[in-house]
Amino acid sequence: MKSVSRGIDRIAVTFDDPNLVANAGLLLVATLVRKLGLEDLCNATIRLTGRTGGFQPGRKILTLVHAMVAGASHIDHADMLRAGSTAKVLPHRVMAPSTLGTFLRAFSYGTQTVIT
Repeated sequence: MKSVSRGIDRIAVTFDDPNLVANAGLLLVATLVRKLGLEDLCNATIRLTGRTGGFQPGRKILTLVHAMVAGASHIDHADMLRAGSTAKVLPHRVMAPSTLGTFLRAFSYGTQTVIT
């Protein structure tokens, strides 16, 4: 076994290229989402007509899912998907955290949401 002459505390990582993808592990999930057609499925089955934030629910749901896979615990953390070239890896338009909040408020306790 070979030993390393420098310690891990001496390593510095910098990102100076705009084409870098911080969450490249999302590529696998994004490929599965695209092949399954989940955005179209969500758009076809979830109806939030007449509610603010109810248009195109598929891209909002997928933004939330990809953010959670990347480790997000709050809506604001979905903004990490907009950093660098991460959005180019995903098969949908990445929505802003404010848009996601509006979308989630379209659902409420006792509200009838048609899922066909």
